[in-house]
Amino acid sequence: MSKLVPKQTEWNLSSLFKAGDNDPAMASEREILTKQATKFIDKWQPRDDYLTDPEVLTEALVEYENWSAMYGAEGNEGFYFWLRTSQDQLSSELKAKNQLITNFGLDIGNRIQFFELKIAKIEPKLHAKFLSHPKLAAYKHYLERAFEAAQYLLSEPEEKILNLKSSPAYYNWVKMTSSFLSGDLRDSLTEDGQRQPMSYEQLVSLVSSNNKAVRDQAAETLNAILADHADVAENEINSILANKKIDDELRGFERPDSSRHLGDDVETAMVDALIKAVSDRNDIAQRFYKLKAKLLGLPKLAYHERNIEYGELGREYSYEEALRLVHEVYSRLDPDFGAILEDYVSNGKIDVYPRKGKSGGAFCVDILISQPTFVLLNFTNKTKDVTTLAHEMGHALHSEYRRRHQTALSFQIPMATAEVASQYTEDFVMDELVAQADDELKLAIQMSRLNDAVSSIFRQIACYKFELAIHTEFREKGYLSKEAIGQLFQNEMVAYMGEAVEQSPGSENWWVYWSHIRNFFYVYAYAGGLLIGKAMQNATRKDAKFVEKVKQFLAAGSSKSPAQIFADMDIDITDAKFWNQGLDEIEALLVETEALAKRLNKI
Repeated sequence: MSKLVPKQTEWNLSSLFKAGDNDPAMASEREILTKQATKFIDKWQPRDDYLTDPEVLTEALVEYENWSAMYGAEGNEGFYFWLRTSQDQLSSELKAKNQLITNFGLDIGNRIQFFELKIAKIEPKLHAKFLSHPKLAAYKHYLERAFEAAQYLLSEPEEKILNLKSSPAYYNWVKMTSSFLSGDLRDSLTEDGQRQPMSYEQLVSLVSSNNKAVRDQAAETLNAILADHADVAENEINSILANKKIDDELRGFERPDSSRHLGDDVETAMVDALIKAVSDRNDIAQRFYKLKAKLLGLPKLAYHERNIEYGELGREYSYEEALRLVHEVYSRLDPDFGAILEDYVSNGKIDVYPRKGKSGGAFCVDILISQPTFVLLNFTNKTKDVTTLAHEMGHALHSEYRRRHQTALSFQIPMATAEVASQYTEDFVMDELVAQADDELKLAIQMSRLNDAVSSIFRQIACYKFELAIHTEFREKGYLSKEAIGQLFQNEMVAYMGEAVEQSPGSENWWVYWSHIRNFFYVYAYAGGLLIGKAMQNATRKDAKFVEKVKQFLAAGSSKSPAQIFADMDIDITDAKFWNQGLDEIEALLVETEALAKRLNKI
């Protein structure tokens, strides 16, 4: 267990650059990046023989794959400053350096994008010839996706324009809102009754405090922050909605979410079926919130109270305790899972605690297959922080297995599979507590599980529908006021929460901080990921050897479509019945929990 002593709780980025933000090696690396990209461009841009000859395309793809693995457009410097600006969103110096390498990478990306554009435009009559060629077997699905995307691609000069405008028309707007929120430090009540300056992320954690005075004060402070930044967020959202509309019209996408489905390698009909299945059963979420209100002795839950923990799970966990718990669970599933967590802890790959200016929430990020993966947390000793650690390290497991088994061109994964590993690992953490739990603790655990399920399934589908609403309304009206956005937001919140949750004054602005809506329609993956992950959990509980199939999934990357990857595990995500089977399990857990609460005379 000594391997899990966290000697460093901030990222160790020395594997990217040993001398930090001003490492002179950055300049020499840019020269290497330019040289390697130019070498590939000079060789292949004048040629067209790889568009007709599978043998030549194999040669070109091998070289492109090697370039993608070792260099990419921004190399280590781009990844380094992306990570550093996540650690400190307030530093203008870091922002400037990040923008410089972004611009550098855009130039290389624009110059080298000819290759994938040309491949996508290979004549349809030749597709079968390429897809069936033995030497191209490892690239088959890569080519299938390229051919499918061809109809939405513009000319090379037009694609360059879209790339160049991405920062001023999208990324800079989103970063602006995020940095304003993360840098807003305000006094609020702490758990020990003191008042002290707190970051936005600390306040988000405190709105779920079991101390009503603390959570109400935190919510009041958060509402004030969001109200103060709502005008800016209104302009930001309208700008990125306009940018999205322009891009979709130029490419010929019929729906605002069509590009997401194409990029995620899934059928729109599958996503629509998931959304309908979940929306049709919002009564599960509504019943859950009614139960929670009764258990907490409240007539209704205020909007900010929906995530209050019930029972003994409200205790605090140190980071060390959380590591031990997650490590035990991971190691029991497979020793290699525990070893990967040990590596992340001992080598500074997890940035743990909240700080002023640090990016909010939590994530796991990888870019090039040759670079390490890093996890960001904002750990505040809550039970949710323990499951968040398990969730993000599930992403890390996925990343490490892909790195071992895939090439650079099949390393990155679509959202349709991205959330499955993380959801799979989360629930097993609670299993560790259930094993020796009495009925009181069991009730608390089941309420926590239901809360996670409602948040990951019903809330995220409500978010998806909210996204569709604002994109649709914007395209009809041309501009949306903050009040109009707030009304659309509350419409979807009411639809899934029901009458047991009050849309408290100020909650109409909670879309301001919801970063998910800036990433356009990916939240369906949380709902799908949990339901798929639950199917995998059940299979593992029935037969521990099923973890070998889980490891095959973790290793698959984007070498196959999500539908095929899950079909290999006997999971059919194209069948609407599959989603309802998962929802049946959630409802069954709710029924069991309601009965347990009655038996204990809690309701």
